[in-house]
Amino acid sequence: MEIKRVVVTGLGALTPIGNTIEQYWNGLVNGVSGAAPITYFDAAKFKTRFACEVKNFDVKQFIDRKEARKMDRFTQYAMVATDEAINDSNLDLEKLNKDRVGVIWGAGIGGLETFQNEVLNFAGGDGFRGPNFATVSACASAANALIDALNYIRLGYADVMVSGGSEAAVTIAGMGGFNALQALSTRNDDPTTASRPFDKDREGFVLGEGAGALILEEYEHAIARGATIYAEIAGGGLSADAHHITAPHPEGLGAKNVMINCLNDAGLKPEDVDAINMHGTSTPLGDIAESKAILEVFGQHAYTLNINSTKSMTGHLLGASGAMEAAIPPTINHFTDDDQIDSKLNFTFNKAQKRTVNVAMSNTFGFGGHNACVLFKKLD
Repeated sequence: MEIKRVVVTGLGALTPIGNTIEQYWNGLVNGVSGAAPITYFDAAKFKTRFACEVKNFDVKQFIDRKEARKMDRFTQYAMVATDEAINDSNLDLEKLNKDRVGVIWGAGIGGLETFQNEVLNFAGGDGFRGPNFATVSACASAANALIDALNYIRLGYADVMVSGGSEAAVTIAGMGGFNALQALSTRNDDPTTASRPFDKDREGFVLGEGAGALILEEYEHAIARGATIYAEIAGGGLSADAHHITAPHPEGLGAKNVMINCLNDAGLKPEDVDAINMHGTSTPLGDIAESKAILEVFGQHAYTLNINSTKSMTGHLLGASGAMEAAIPPTINHFTDDDQIDSKLNFTFNKAQKRTVNVAMSNTFGFGGHNACVLFKKLD
């Protein structure tokens, strides 16, 4: 069977540091933090009283009030980001063969049925009739969705796939649950510096929310309609830690395996990679394990890479993370080196760095040891 090439032709984002792709990118490269005191409810009784909320978002600007009331917040985010991605792709919905267009979406927490029902009706009651389902693999959900969408197009089951992820877990239950796990930063006096991936004084992640959407398209289909192509998705990898319900494998075994699987799937070598967007959640164990895994996989080449964590700015968007992080900006809030993390690695600390990037890797790892990795490359 011929394996088809897959490219990215549309992008959409709704995030704590920007409500469009352009605003999001500007926020990233300028090192903007999205963390602030919680406004959705009274968080006084929680140890953590801040998060990375989406800001200045009025759903009525995008969705009819009556329809919006039927949707969970993360569903609203998903619809808005998807609308931006479809518009960005310049797909002609009237001419498109909707039997060959599908939707695979990722979310780690709740509301999946609501989202699926709405996205099926996206085009005014004449929705996309290709493969449609949701992936649920904790914080790896959106990256898992991208990999599934990649493979459906590769194998000829669809020409176009809408894929990505969304979350809106900044709720009483969400904050309460993660507080009970002692997974969150409690730096209430200085929220903007609370997310500190790879820093010695990191103490937990900052909860975020939002959505990211990508339009994936079979290469020849995109060329035939004159689409703008952002990148090719070269490959994807999956693995499991099989170690602990929340803690990563201490030596980064699952992270190591997933990056190797991704490279093999793409037919690329470690030295082909220029940059890695790390999972980098600012947790004491996770940052160390992922750094070890990168050194295991990339060897001496690891020291030539630009690596970073966008979660230093956006917080952790849980199941939506994989769709949000196909970019290589700085890792902000670094103050003190951790002697358990190799300081010779270039974490792109505190300021964006310019370089030619031909191949970029994006890692997402979830509770329970769910690991997903995606490789993007410039189109040959």
